[in-house]
Amino acid sequence: MCLAIPARVEALEPGEMAVAAVEGVRKRVSVALLDQVAVGDYVLVHVGYALHRLSEEEAARTLALMAEAGVLADELDEMREGS
Repeated sequence: MCLAIPARVEALEPGEMAVAAVEGVRKRVSVALLDQVAVGDYVLVHVGYALHRLSEEEAARTLALMAEAGVLADELDEMREGS
């Protein structure tokens, strides 16, 4: 389905890249579209790009809604396949 999914930034890398994780799935993503990103920030990830920063509460709420709607598992599978 390819929805944007909230993930926590675990590491910053050279070249405006970062490692973001959600539910134990880690993915290397571009943070070039954001002004500032720090380890521990939550970002919306879509097709390998961090699009927007959001609060931890907003990330948790969004992940819970995605799980309730039955789309979280599919999105995590897509992230695994793209890693």
